Amino acid sequence: MKDLSIIQEVYDVILDRKENSKESSYVCSLLEDENKILKKVSEESGELIVAAKCGNKDEIIHESADLIFHTLVLMASKGVSLEDLSNELRKRRK
Repeated sequence: MKDLSIIQEVYDVILDRKENSKESSYVCSLLEDENKILKKVSEESGELIVAAKCGNKDEIIHESADLIFHTLVLMASKGVSLEDLSNELRKRRK
């Protein structure tokens, strides 16, 4: 498996935007309104489902990245760390 440190890198940027708001930042605009985050997670979930039904691998990759990104924004907004997520996944492996 390739290095997945990009997920940590993206999450760290999201956390930085949460602490250091930038007016032109898409992430900051999401973090200002929980409903925007929830809407994006829902929208990206639906788009991933459509991509999967169509079987287009490139679209599945694209929509999966969108969903993961917006999920990371949601996690950061709620104070859920990647470590929290990792611990939950490890519990499920038992």
